[in-house]
Amino acid sequence: MAGAFWCIVEDDRQGRPKKVMAEILGEAARLGGGPVEAVWLTDKASEAGLTQLGELGATRVWLLENAAYAPYRSEVWSAAVAELAARESPRAILGPVTSRQREFLARLAARLGVGLAADCVALAMDGDTLVATRPVYAGKLLARVAWARGPWVATLRPNVFRPADAQGGRTAAVERPSLAAPTAQMTLVERREEASTGLPELAEAEIVVSGGRGMKGPENYVILEDMARVIGAAVGASRAAVDAGWRPHRHQIGQTGRTISPKLYMGFGVSGAIQHLAGMRTSKVIVAVNKDPEAPIFKIADYGIVADLFEVVPQLTTELKKLMEK
Repeated sequence: MAGAFWCIVEDDRQGRPKKVMAEILGEAARLGGGPVEAVWLTDKASEAGLTQLGELGATRVWLLENAAYAPYRSEVWSAAVAELAARESPRAILGPVTSRQREFLARLAARLGVGLAADCVALAMDGDTLVATRPVYAGKLLARVAWARGPWVATLRPNVFRPADAQGGRTAAVERPSLAAPTAQMTLVERREEASTGLPELAEAEIVVSGGRGMKGPENYVILEDMARVIGAAVGASRAAVDAGWRPHRHQIGQTGRTISPKLYMGFGVSGAIQHLAGMRTSKVIVAVNKDPEAPIFKIADYGIVADLFEVVPQLTTELKKLMEK
């Protein structure tokens, strides 16, 4: 529908939208700038997923279901959505900050000839204009930006915006538009291997425990994983730990890794380099444990412990188990 706020669906690749979609749909509805619609590119949508989008507030779901949309390729996705946008004239196109949507929405904005506000932490309507607030200079400042013309394209940081409350029985109209057959120009993925740790996904977790160079080696991350299982946390790492090969890149927090905003961030042996702080400084509560009292992370931490993490973590895990058992 012309003038609608489109929310690009981030799914779990199993036919279900991720929980971050509650935040994207909720913020689009709160802005009140137009009808809230979801755009879902997938090779296999599920009825449960369509129901979920309706219950979260989408009035219409544009279902682009085609085998060519998986694995994800930005040139395929952007061509399809640009064609649909030319027909339907949305007012805004919003998506969460994830690895693929960062790339996809940037390419889409370029294709539409409009600006992109990336990694937004606040949105507001100023009269008839959308204004976005986003961090700049590695999170040291916040900039307020607006678009010269629409559609307004933006990515929203997870765990920042208030999620929509699901309402059972609320449904969305499902449209299956006919688009030009997508053609991939590049082959970037030969094989995809899913590795499950049994822990929450880093970008969406409400609690994150992170290890840095002070972990001394990959074998020591087991103590963080033990703690994470007790409290239902995700495990992250600093760039130094990832560069050393101790953790895979998908666990990296920072300017060149994942940007997170959990309710609780606990850093163990993390010094607090600028590029790492850029990825986690919007956490609601920050706890730091480091032997160096001059570590930069203490400057932004709400709680700090100057101690050996190998003494603190086991004791903390024991106490947390006691609390969780009550």
